[in-house]
Order: sequence, then C-alpha cells, then structure tokens
Amino acid sequence: MTAFKTTARAAETARRNGVVSSGTRIVPEEVPIAFSYGGTAHAVMMGTPADLEDFAVGFSLTEGIVSSMKEIAEIAVVEDEQGIDLQVTLVDDVADALRARRRSMAGPVGCGLCGIESIEQAVRKVPDVSGNALALSHAEIVRAVALLNEAQPLHRETRAVHGAGFYLRGEGLVAVREDVGRHNALDKLCGAIVRAGRTGGDGAVVVTSRLSVEMVQKAAILGAAVLIAISAPTALAIRTAEEAGMTLVALVRGDDFEVFTHPQRISAESIADVA
Repeated sequence: MTAFKTTARAAETARRNGVVSSGTRIVPEEVPIAFSYGGTAHAVMMGTPADLEDFAVGFSLTEGIVSSMKEIAEIAVVEDEQGIDLQVTLVDDVADALRARRRSMAGPVGCGLCGIESIEQAVRKVPDVSGNALALSHAEIVRAVALLNEAQPLHRETRAVHGAGFYLRGEGLVAVREDVGRHNALDKLCGAIVRAGRTGGDGAVVVTSRLSVEMVQKAAILGAAVLIAISAPTALAIRTAEEAGMTLVALVRGDDFEVFTHPQRISAESIADVA
C-alpha cells in the first residue's frame, strides 16, 4: 500500500450566497507516477496515488507494451519523497522486443524523422470490435451512468477527479476506478478488469469525461464495443470508433443521450422498463 495519501485539506476563502467566509476544503492529491521497464524509465504521468498495480497493467496494455497479463512477470511499487516508480518486469522475449523498439527510435536530434513513431502511435489503428454482439437498452445506458455517479467516493469528497466503470448486463458496475486524469482512470479500469480475469468485450465502458481519441483507443484495446460518456466526443474519436466498429454514446444527461456510431447496439426500450 502506498504511503501517499489520495487527498489533502486546503485552506480556502469562499463566497456563497453573498457571504464571504474562511474554511478548508478536501482536494485530491496529484503525484508523479513513473513507469519503468527493465530498469529504464518509459513515461511519467501525473496521477492519483491509488490502484497502482491496476495502473501498471492497464497502461502497459493500452500503450501496446504488452498484449496480455502473461507478459508481465512482476510489478514493484517503489516510492520516494518526490513520487512513485512503477517498476514492471516483463518476460524475456517481450523485454527484448521493447529494448529493440527503443533502439529503433534513437536518432540524431533535428533529423526531422525522430518523432514519426510517436505520431504514428498517436493515430494508431485500433482493434476491430465490430463482431461484438453486446446490445444495451436505452434504460441500461442511463442506469450505467447513474451507477457510476454513485460509485465514486473520491469524487464525492473532492469534486475534482474522473471516474471509469465497467458495466455488465444483469450485474451492473463490476469495477470502478478514479483518478485526477481521465486517461489514468481508464487505464486503471482496464488493469482492474484484466487482473480480475474478465473480458472487456463482455460489457460497456462508462466514463465521466469527454471522449477523445485516446479513450476510444484504450477501450478498443480492452475489447469493449460500447463506450459511454457524460460529455461530448471529438471528431477524431468519432471517426476512430466508426472504423473500429464501436458504439459511441455521449452526452448522457438524465434520460437523454446521443449515439454517434453504430447505433444498432442500442435499443429504444423505455426507461420505465428497468427496475
């Protein structure tokens, strides 16, 4: 368990209903979280210091470093005063492939091509989930978001973090993760689902943020064919979801929402038909 706390108490001066008063407010902590593979730093994210093993697994999967849990030999959470280092040990052949990839990216500064791998990675082709037969009713979409809103203790306390949940028909939300970063919350959720031995294609991913292309990419890598959000998607997210065969549901507000891609998975069942 990490020694870092997820929240802190901050002094504030508040103006409410025309009255100014002094007090304190609970706010989320944000710390540097590094991902290291084979002793070499790969990336550093600013995030919430919780569910770190889930984060390590989910990040490794959605960034294409591994393709399954079997390729991760060990995860060590190492802390110091400045932040957290998630030291991931890969199985030998995967570790060799990652080292080779790093060498191929090395080049002289200013060559004009050194960033090409990063650009290709940013718009990488995502898995095809069009064969997924999951279908959800109008009522289930609304219920999934309502359940996620109820299952975020850190957000209730701070009003300053994102949530990501996994909704299964007949079971409701089976996993929820929170983080100050929306991508981090989804990575943590992906890690939690995989570590629990579940399959992403069995349910829908529900998030409290807008839908950027990275959110679509991560959900598709998990295998989810339905991605639900309370905010709007970007144009690239819509194009990517359309190509991947993913149903994109956004702007869920009460009983209302908008479906941007592959609407055949969503039925028009009445809200009153769900308990």
